[in-house]
Amino acid sequence: MSLRRLWAVWRMPYIKLLSTQQEKECIFCTLPQSEDMRKALILYKTSKAFIIMNKYPYNPGHLMVAPLRHVAHMDELSDEEAKHIWYLLKLALKTLKRAMSPEGFNVGANLGKAAGAGFEGHLHIHIVPRWNGDTNFMPVISNTKVVSDALHNTYDELKKVLDQVLKEEPDLVPAD
Repeated sequence: MSLRRLWAVWRMPYIKLLSTQQEKECIFCTLPQSEDMRKALILYKTSKAFIIMNKYPYNPGHLMVAPLRHVAHMDELSDEEAKHIWYLLKLALKTLKRAMSPEGFNVGANLGKAAGAGFEGHLHIHIVPRWNGDTNFMPVISNTKVVSDALHNTYDELKKVLDQVLKEEPDLVPAD
């Protein structure tokens, strides 16, 4: 079996951003405080956790779920925080299924710098929608990743679907 490489060159602006920040602020602490949730790319927020779009997505619809409190590891979460995170993970998956019809998902957390965490001090879980054949020749041939829609267009569509899902199934989120 030969080694295969997945090139993610579209993420270079994110890597450069991280490497140039001396005392980088935690986006998972500052963005939920924003008055403009759309500008902050926050789709939904409870008293303990929130769903946010990834500004530098691996695929269209790449979401993250994080606690509001600044904690680095799952074992630092309170039971209530863990409950909110898992409820929001379920809501995010249901929303993405309905809005984008992916054929699969990658769901996971990079815990610690050695595991690839860009913001290692604040736990967050990635949800990446996947489609058969969603990698193509563009990254290899032209160092280009094709993301088929603007972030805020995707935000608007996901937000509309998420609100509809919550209207139909209000028990998808825990009561605050």
